[in-house]
Amino acid sequence: MQKFSENFKDNAELIDKKLRVKDSFDVLRKDLKIGDGELTLFFVDGFTKDTVMQKLMMHFISLKTVSGDARTYMTQNLPYIETDVTDKIDTAITAVLSGCTLMLGSSFGSQAIIVDTRTYPARETSEPEGDRVMRGSRDGFVETLIFNTALIRRRIRNPQLTMQYFSVGRDSRTDVVMCYMADRADMKYVKSLEKKLQSIDTDSLVIGHESLKECLIRTKWYNPFPKIRTTERPDVASAQLLEGSVVIVIDNSPEVMVLPSTIFDFMQESNDFYFPPLTGTYIRIVRYLVFFLTLIITPAWYLMTRYPDLVPSFLQFAMPEDSGKLPIFVQLLLVEFIVDALRLASLNTPNMLNNSLSVVGGLILGDFAVDVGWLIPEVIVYMAFVAIANFTQRSYELGYAIKFLRIFILILTAIFGFWGFCAGFIISIVLVATNSTVNGKRNYLYPLIPFHGKALLSMLVRVRKKDVR
Repeated sequence: MQKFSENFKDNAELIDKKLRVKDSFDVLRKDLKIGDGELTLFFVDGFTKDTVMQKLMMHFISLKTVSGDARTYMTQNLPYIETDVTDKIDTAITAVLSGCTLMLGSSFGSQAIIVDTRTYPARETSEPEGDRVMRGSRDGFVETLIFNTALIRRRIRNPQLTMQYFSVGRDSRTDVVMCYMADRADMKYVKSLEKKLQSIDTDSLVIGHESLKECLIRTKWYNPFPKIRTTERPDVASAQLLEGSVVIVIDNSPEVMVLPSTIFDFMQESNDFYFPPLTGTYIRIVRYLVFFLTLIITPAWYLMTRYPDLVPSFLQFAMPEDSGKLPIFVQLLLVEFIVDALRLASLNTPNMLNNSLSVVGGLILGDFAVDVGWLIPEVIVYMAFVAIANFTQRSYELGYAIKFLRIFILILTAIFGFWGFCAGFIISIVLVATNSTVNGKRNYLYPLIPFHGKALLSMLVRVRKKDVR
């Protein structure tokens, strides 16, 4: 790793060349003449606190000379909190591009001072759109890492809370922080995660947590279940930390990753804990029930239409009187794709036109399809239930995993009938059980496999918090 030389002029010109100050309008160089000494500052416009830099420059100009090595000058003449000394050029370059100010001095020799005067553009820590609660806190993570770690620190005022820093990506050099409670987390698991983060060899993490997920886990394309749980809520992240989990915070991403993750973790919601145990348990049971129904309701109904003679009398009301002009199997697949098309359209529709899109999609397309015989009312009813039921849990990845398996079971049912339905259901269970995760000691089906009765009960039933004295 290249280091600074003893010559101040050479160091300044080298940094100027590497940062390409003349080519980039927002990379600034400021030369100060102080007595018989000199200071040269490098920083990025837009990342630096203007008022702080102004006061620092006024302070430097008020000094009569530049004397002493970098560390002596930092301790005696630099009235700022976050400062450090380095002799490595790569470290200095990364610091400037991250928003810090690099200070070279005529008396510093082969060292430079890094002053953390950065400030990033940031939005308000408002409630996440995709993870709302009826009761509870209304703040959420943002794209600025230091804000996110502060939101966690605000909730856990314990020195055991550890924030370990990493820089990932050869080009992006993204700031990544691994958070854990030193007295509660599995330290072997923490060490293994540390090795994985340090060994990541990639150009960038510009897609945030998704890029990091793909670097941490070798995924199997045929298994659609999500590998790592994410959350935009600092209260959820703090609660998971206190339960012994590890949280990974990535700069430029408003979501943090919670490790290890099981399928039961994805099924938990903040609302469960902001209500009394009875209400929270009811909400959780409804969520589990709806989650199961979204997987099998349309394949099971289609199976009934194929074997109407075997349908018991109390379920005859579910049988369609008319199958329509298209086969029911084709109708179900068609509506699956239409629902996704409407969802994608809503993402790209301006807010002022969202209501219009809902009217067009829900009324005109649905009524028209029934009138001309493309679809039958029963298909629309069941698929409407599935579309609404997907919103009972917040993970889009889990929702699409269930969608893919539902279509898979439907196709097997259309080809092989009853045995195809059974085979599809069994394959779905196998995919859940064999899903690869950054799991430490936990399987994706923990606490069901391996079985842990007390932990499983707490996943299914909202348990009252006990006082510890």
